[in-house]
Amino acid sequence: MSRRLTAFAAAAALTGAACSQQAPEQPTAPEEPQAAPASTAPSVGFACESGATLQVQYADNDSANVTYRNQAYALRSVQSASGARYVGAGVEWWTATRDGQESGTLSRLGPDGQTGVAVLERCSRPIPGAEAAPGPIPTPGRTPGRTPTPAAGGVLPATLPCKAPQLKLEAGEGDAGAGNRVRNFSLQNIGTQACSLTGYPVVTLQDARGRAVTSVRAEQSPGSYFRQGQAPTPVELAPQARAWFEMAWNVVPNETMQKTCPDAATVKVTAPSDTAALSLPFAFTPCGGRIRVSPIRAEADPQPAT
Repeated sequence: MSRRLTAFAAAAALTGAACSQQAPEQPTAPEEPQAAPASTAPSVGFACESGATLQVQYADNDSANVTYRNQAYALRSVQSASGARYVGAGVEWWTATRDGQESGTLSRLGPDGQTGVAVLERCSRPIPGAEAAPGPIPTPGRTPGRTPTPAAGGVLPATLPCKAPQLKLEAGEGDAGAGNRVRNFSLQNIGTQACSLTGYPVVTLQDARGRAVTSVRAEQSPGSYFRQGQAPTPVELAPQARAWFEMAWNVVPNETMQKTCPDAATVKVTAPSDTAALSLPFAFTPCGGRIRVSPIRAEADPQPAT
């Protein structure tokens, strides 16, 4: 064999050896994380001082899912001097039970991420005889259109908040005297499932041309026109049941500030925990630049204070 053929054979052998080496293994793409399964635990509704409703879902003893003003917060249980405290997602939820009420404070966390430094909302719910730690205990057998009765453990069963498609708004009876007017309005559950209402409805007015009556503001009035100082309480509505609220106003112009009063033609009502409004033709003339709106209640006519 000539030197040229010998060199070619050697080069071919080296090339074959190089080709026989395995290519480096490519890293495996990481698996997509699986979403955590949605909790099936029922939620508990709290009536807040602002009129909003705060919902809490206790999936287990170590976590709480808080929903407030359409924002959800996943929290974990942490040590507390008293009551139950949960932190996470920039907020703190701290509850305590006393005198038949479970109260809760939602606060913004400080720089340490563990301590609440600014109160966002104070909320409560009635739980007569409650001594156990907070947490939902489902129970059947609630009365349509009434404030739900706590279970033996003192915890209210949860029902989803009522939404506009489930509700029908109607005007009820009213009263008048000394320049004041008051009218009952009902919210009827026309759906097929029970739902709940807690807090104040959002009320706005429109004129005959569909324009907002911006010169009149709606003020939350604790209790009712006939019975002041009562905090909002949860009201559960079975199908076809009704809940009620009052709207009160004055019809006498303030001669030094107001010569005439605006004419309203439509009342628009948004249920707590909802954003869609219900409309009802209702012509009236509120003076003084305000109307007063009561919390939603189970009775058409509030019982007199004793």
